Amino acid sequence: MNPKRCAACKYLRRRCPKDCIFSPYFPPNDPAKFAWIHRIYGAGNVSKMLQQLPDQTRAEAVESLCFEAKCRVDDPVYGCVGIIHFLQTQIQQTQNQLAKTQAEIALAQTKLSQTHNSDFM
Repeated sequence: MNPKRCAACKYLRRRCPKDCIFSPYFPPNDPAKFAWIHRIYGAGNVSKMLQQLPDQTRAEAVESLCFEAKCRVDDPVYGCVGIIHFLQTQIQQTQNQLAKTQAEIALAQTKLSQTHNSDFM
């Protein structure tokens, strides 16, 4: 076994050529990263996607594909949409709590102002 093979070539059980499209993005010490992507998208599709992208955007694309694939593996029904929905719900709950707290502060300030004004009369 060649220890210099990228995780993709190890996973696919093939030799890793010098111009391997996967080697810059799938280091040998992180095999799960490619496994998720391969399981969801397939190696051929990922290779085609990467070849169509400019070099400077490939790393971001791989990170995005990896995140989306891991989400899909973890939650086959909703994937990242489940996370987005959960976060939107948390934002809405936090906004509601903030509005409630601001209303309580305004009410307390009004009562304090009324008490303060009645002391002067």
